[in-house]
Amino acid sequence: MGKLNLLDLLRRNKELAEMAISYDIEEIANDAQELYLKRMALDTCANFIARAAGQSVFLTDDPRWDYKLNVRPNKNMSAAQFWEKVVYQMIVHNEALVVLSDSDDLLIADSWTRNEYALYEDSFLNVSVKDFTFTRTFSMGDVLYFQYGNQKMESFTRGLFADYSELYNRLLEAAKRNNQIRGTVSIEGNADPKNIGLLQGYIDKLFTAFNSKSIALAPLTKGFEYKEHSNTTGTSNLKVDDAAKVPNILTDWLADVLGIPTALLHGGRAELKDNIQAFNKYCLTFLLKKIVDELNAKTIDQRAYTEGQRVKVVGANRPDIFEIAESIDKLISSSTFNTNEIRAELGYEPREGGDVYVRTKNYEAVEKGGEEE
Repeated sequence: MGKLNLLDLLRRNKELAEMAISYDIEEIANDAQELYLKRMALDTCANFIARAAGQSVFLTDDPRWDYKLNVRPNKNMSAAQFWEKVVYQMIVHNEALVVLSDSDDLLIADSWTRNEYALYEDSFLNVSVKDFTFTRTFSMGDVLYFQYGNQKMESFTRGLFADYSELYNRLLEAAKRNNQIRGTVSIEGNADPKNIGLLQGYIDKLFTAFNSKSIALAPLTKGFEYKEHSNTTGTSNLKVDDAAKVPNILTDWLADVLGIPTALLHGGRAELKDNIQAFNKYCLTFLLKKIVDELNAKTIDQRAYTEGQRVKVVGANRPDIFEIAESIDKLISSSTFNTNEIRAELGYEPREGGDVYVRTKNYEAVEKGGEEE
């Protein structure tokens, strides 16, 4: 085995370092591509749900909370903006934290540290909102903590986006190679090293003209020949649309996990009514239930709750009263519910005299079985 001198050692170390850097750059690029695909799919679905949830109205008997939940949660946001951001964070980050400031504003935290306990309330510290960080610690009872808790989505996105980001990169590379024009230059004889620089400059100008001009003329030079080779073998059937379909596939699959009919995301009009009902039932209603449960737990004490006080929400998932008018009539005319009970379920204020139960004449009690002779 020959000796390894210092120069060889330095050269080898340099090559290893360059290889390590190249692998790091490649890994960073793959991570960036994966993050890009994941973010695009999540943003598409999360923004769709957030816009729907932002139309909600919260019904409460407390005037202070009614104003904060439905009009102006804080100095810089309207109610619609506030709830859109809360829901967006719930979908994308699986949780959202809202704290009450000293000025009585509801603020959405951007980051925090949570300490969990078994027998005591969890606490939140290092709570940051934009460029401000609270120095005090918040207990669980003092904050609104919304958690989406979709474990299926977590497991779904963990490995899927990594696989599809690799596929997406390969499709893009293949699309770039498809119909690529390649050129070769042949020179007769042995080129004089003194003229290599001049020849290279001539070739660069020639290729620039071919690349930037629709019509390019080049003088014929003795001993110099340029040929083009089109790359169509094996990839002629590949289109850029094939690569563009990958983000759409990921978005559609993620929408299925979240309960969003994909036709709504793409503006499809076929079966629009059924798709809207499915979205309200399997996605929006579940999400709003999470929010309302937290509001009831933190804004209403146990005594008020037992007396019947509740926070309710109505919004994009509110039933169309004209479509269910016949069902409303049946419920009231059969004395199953009174008018105010129905109005409360639909998100409307009670009216005077609406607590009376009524029954139409065609509803009669059956005291005997069979027909009398």
